Amino acid sequence: MLNKIIRYFLENKLVTLLLLGALVMWGISTAPFNWGDTIIPRDPVPVDAIPDIGENQQIVYTEWSGRSPQDIEDQISYPLTTALLGIPGVKTIRSNSIFGLSSIYLIFEDDVEFYWSRTRVLEKLNSLSSGLLPSDVSPALGPDATALGQVYWYTLEGRDKDGNPAGGWDPQELRTIQDFQVSYALTAVKGVSEVGTIGGFVKEYQVDIDPNAMKAHNVTVAQIMMAVKKSNLDIGARTIEYNKVEYLIRGLGYIRSLKDLEESVIISNDNVPIRIKDVAKVQFGPATRRGGLDKGGSEAVGGSVVARYGANPLQVIDRVKEKIKEIEAGLPTKTLADGTVSRVTIIPFYDRTGLIKETLGTLEEALSLEMLIALLVVLVLVLNLRASILITSLLPIGVLITFVMMRQFGVDANIVALSGIAIAIGVMVDVGIVFTENIIQHVELPENVGKRGKELLEVIYQGASEVASAVITALFTTIVSFLPIFAMQAAEGKLFTPLAFTKTFAMLSALIIGVLFIPTFTHLLFSIRFDKGKMSKVWNGLLIILGLTFMIGYGSWLSGALILYGVNNLLEFKWPENKRKYVNWINIIITVFIVIYFIALVWMPLGAQNSFFFNLLFVAITVGLILGALMSIVHFYKRILNWCLENKWTFLMAPIFVILFGINAWLGFSSIFSFMPDAVKNTTTWNKLDETFPGLGKEFMPSLDEGSFLLMPTTMPHSGVEENVDVIRKLDRNLNAIPEVDITVGKWGRVNSALDPAPVSMYENVINYLSEYKVDEDGRKIRFKIDDNNAFVLKDGSTYKYAEDEFRSIPTEELEEDEDGEYFRQWRTTIQSPDDIWKEILAYSKIPGLTSAPKLQPIQTRLVMLATGMRAPMGIKVFGPDLETIEKVGYDIEALLKQVPSVEANAVFADRVVGKPYLEIDINREAIARYGLTIADMQKVISVAIGGMPLTKTVEGRERFPVRVRYAREFRDNPEDLKRVLIPTPSGVQVPLEELVEFNYVRGPQVIKSEDTFLVSYVIFDKKEGFAEVDVVEDAQALFAEKMESGEFVLPAGVSYRFTGNYENQVRATKRLMIVVPIALLIIFLILYFQFRSVAVTSMIFSGLIVAFSGGFIMLWLYGQPDFLDFSVGDINLRDLFQVHTVNLSVAVWVGFIALFGVATDDGVLMGTYLTQLFEKEKPDTKDKIRAMVLLAASKRVRPAVLTTATTVIALIPVLTSQGKGSDIMGPMSIPLFGGMIIAVMTMFIMPVLYCMWQESKIRNQKIEMRN
Repeated sequence: MLNKIIRYFLENKLVTLLLLGALVMWGISTAPFNWGDTIIPRDPVPVDAIPDIGENQQIVYTEWSGRSPQDIEDQISYPLTTALLGIPGVKTIRSNSIFGLSSIYLIFEDDVEFYWSRTRVLEKLNSLSSGLLPSDVSPALGPDATALGQVYWYTLEGRDKDGNPAGGWDPQELRTIQDFQVSYALTAVKGVSEVGTIGGFVKEYQVDIDPNAMKAHNVTVAQIMMAVKKSNLDIGARTIEYNKVEYLIRGLGYIRSLKDLEESVIISNDNVPIRIKDVAKVQFGPATRRGGLDKGGSEAVGGSVVARYGANPLQVIDRVKEKIKEIEAGLPTKTLADGTVSRVTIIPFYDRTGLIKETLGTLEEALSLEMLIALLVVLVLVLNLRASILITSLLPIGVLITFVMMRQFGVDANIVALSGIAIAIGVMVDVGIVFTENIIQHVELPENVGKRGKELLEVIYQGASEVASAVITALFTTIVSFLPIFAMQAAEGKLFTPLAFTKTFAMLSALIIGVLFIPTFTHLLFSIRFDKGKMSKVWNGLLIILGLTFMIGYGSWLSGALILYGVNNLLEFKWPENKRKYVNWINIIITVFIVIYFIALVWMPLGAQNSFFFNLLFVAITVGLILGALMSIVHFYKRILNWCLENKWTFLMAPIFVILFGINAWLGFSSIFSFMPDAVKNTTTWNKLDETFPGLGKEFMPSLDEGSFLLMPTTMPHSGVEENVDVIRKLDRNLNAIPEVDITVGKWGRVNSALDPAPVSMYENVINYLSEYKVDEDGRKIRFKIDDNNAFVLKDGSTYKYAEDEFRSIPTEELEEDEDGEYFRQWRTTIQSPDDIWKEILAYSKIPGLTSAPKLQPIQTRLVMLATGMRAPMGIKVFGPDLETIEKVGYDIEALLKQVPSVEANAVFADRVVGKPYLEIDINREAIARYGLTIADMQKVISVAIGGMPLTKTVEGRERFPVRVRYAREFRDNPEDLKRVLIPTPSGVQVPLEELVEFNYVRGPQVIKSEDTFLVSYVIFDKKEGFAEVDVVEDAQALFAEKMESGEFVLPAGVSYRFTGNYENQVRATKRLMIVVPIALLIIFLILYFQFRSVAVTSMIFSGLIVAFSGGFIMLWLYGQPDFLDFSVGDINLRDLFQVHTVNLSVAVWVGFIALFGVATDDGVLMGTYLTQLFEKEKPDTKDKIRAMVLLAASKRVRPAVLTTATTVIALIPVLTSQGKGSDIMGPMSIPLFGGMIIAVMTMFIMPVLYCMWQESKIRNQKIEMRN
């Protein structure tokens, strides 16, 4: 069937070309990259920075204004949680009870459809039994989004016409504009779920009661409340017809001003009206707030745009920006005293677009470099210019076909998904190499030289069909190797399944190209014969003229290359016939130079501080050394293999040593040889080996550098609003003083959204730091003009030299862009990584009463909190019967964690569960009975007089403002005043509150958390630098066990705890991988078996996988050694260049190993196929013939084997050296693949040696049987 497809497309080139054109246009249409305006309609793959790995969550929130967390928990959260437990598909339920708000988080199983789960929750809420909840509350379903959907945060600021800060707007004005103009406009944008508001003051009509006036006029609080409610009402009175015209009748009664409210009558005494103004002061004022925003140390007003679940974040942000441009012209303006016109302007302070585009830019650069390197490798090793251009020109088409498949299968483009394409590039090239190289071998056979037309077509068909089955087998082993990723669950499944899809799509694209297009285009290329006469001279003359034109106009090196092409081809006629082959070699050398030039231009491995020539030289030497080593293997292959065949067991010691080395690097020397007696373990040699091979640390995932931090400290639970405003102001000012920090915006308390149930003592500071080098909107570094001294030239004529002048940040608009200039570094010389900036943040955020915080970033934080409910990636959940008990255990655990050597002591923090001061008013039932009062009567007066209550809302056009009734501040601001609050009785007497109640000061909860109805508190912590997460948790568990055994740590009855966060994820993922990886390996073994129908041959090929597997661990071990690559080239340390640091064994690293499994057997399959075919044909019957046959077969397949290794290894170098956004995840995935493929070079010798041993043993066995 496969051969028929190859033949059909070979014979029907028009169909092939039309299909290729259609796929290219479709791929451009769906590509996630921004390639500018095209005539092709765009339908791009949805784009985000990383996959949404958050829990499948729905939120039920219930507001109950003024109620304490204890009331919220007892009367709303607990009964509602028990009612919601029975919803199908619910995995767990978490609840959060804070002042005035209950938030319940229903975590559904991952396979439950998002909107189906919303429907089930709504059904349950609508069928709640009466009496389950208080009558005046109504639970609601949260937005159809998760906290990860917070893609765009902004502030409203007064700016002048030039965009400079102008001010002139108070927080109440800005809040009103945000609430009734900006918020609604942005919520209407397609893909936006909600716009949360934070900061400023909500405007209120405040009726501040004077109890003395109220007593004088004999008016009660209840009467004032009724008067306020009745003062704000419009009605409709149907219609009347007059002179055949219909008039609609309205009765106007809405409050339009303070005076309207003041004039409202409460009661009438002896026909004298008692108005509200007689007993209360009516004024505008700010509503009580439970959250605020600060920007750089100043009060701010802003909002958070939340993208709907499943929406394309990049498109949503782009639409939001378009809407902002549309509405900004209509936002209010104000002329200030100095004549400046200040317009309300929307200023973003968190925009995920930058991260998304920078991540895509990193991957786009990596893909471009991989394609260029593939061209270079093929050029050098195939030594055929046409074939090289053919193979690499079809590579972009394979990527475009992958984009088409991603769009059709609903796979979003993100750092992880596109990494699948990046690590597949080498394999995609390998397919083209194997097909093309075998076709060239057939075309260059003596009997096929000079064939044309159908004869050439037949030769190409034979060459393609000969290796098609081997290619299919190799590709299917690669695809099958990714089955473990498809089997992953929960967060790791959501994270890496897109990668498995894209890698599979890339493999299928490579197969399509190899089967459908490569044979056809090979036939077209080898059918072309250039006329050696006038046409050739004219063509080459044009190349020279074109090169001279570019040299005069632009002075580029590339113009010289065009001239060399033309001159070299014209001189071909002057060369003797036997020397003309060198013309092709010279053309290849020129092309290699051009490719290296472009690689250096894009890559710049030694950085901008070194000249381009130095970078070019480094690229040439690096690639040259690797290619030189591999070409040496090809050149000396026969001699080396011949020695290996003569000394088989001596040679096999090498792979055995590699396997033992790899196992020690992975598990650790002590773990492997733990069975040894203590006498041996106490020796110096043992200790040295144990220190050298400690084993790899374990963690869940390396974190993605998002370009911003989220600092989440807390202050003491008893802190009030004024204290929190002061602390956040100081914190933002301190952080803004860090030179690398661009802007800091701090939030205390909560946004008015169900997605943010934070108490007032919790802070979130978004810290945007400058990129290391100045970049454009797409995250690409910008070059700026320099003078002869390498100093930057500013537009005002002055200069700035980074290395010598005092460090300062220079705005981009003051620098002159220049393509031939240098990159501008924005960090001090002492700051080398984001980790250094974080250390500065911790140092600058030390404020008395403020806790430290774990290192977090905005997206990372949302994911962590979605998964665990905690604000840290590592923590302990403490469950218990009551709040006091779990708080005490939390304190004990906090103290123990600080003793763990690998734990960062300053970051350990146990929830202060019962730390909020409460003033409880205990009603004396006997006392109120004497006055004929009920508990409800008392509570109503207390809630309104002391707490205040919004009774109605004004209708002022599109704006709505609450009308609040409360005792005036001077009558309720301290406990002594509260005692004198007057309680009206049925007899008309007003009794002071102190005669009816008892005031008690107690400690109570600020927040009450529960999981599946069980009370819980959190102890968060962080690891010290250089330690792996799992190792840290295991250290803590060991200490806890030791303390419990000694009796120093005792758990009270009913209390339990468990470690959670990334540790939990890693343990779950490892257990799953330990099951599915062996299954995948078994399936690979079976595929190989069905290809060769021999257990022996399959086992030989499979041995290469074990060696490569060990090579991956050896490379990880080398990355953890302090001396590995510890030398500099041009002031650039190679450890920094290749991002050499300790890499823990994470899910990302395991994905790299899984990718290695798929390609490690390819060389073995190539050699095994040809060996099997040759031995079946020739059937050698002596030891010498067997060795000769093995030598012949292996040497014929060594070139494509080396090519596949070279493309995979060299193409990964730019990924390993990448420092852009996303490299944190791509790097660890690439290390085992890189190391494994280097060691897999041994397979080129292992397979022939084992095959020779097997065949020789068969001959020996036959002779023994004959003798017997």
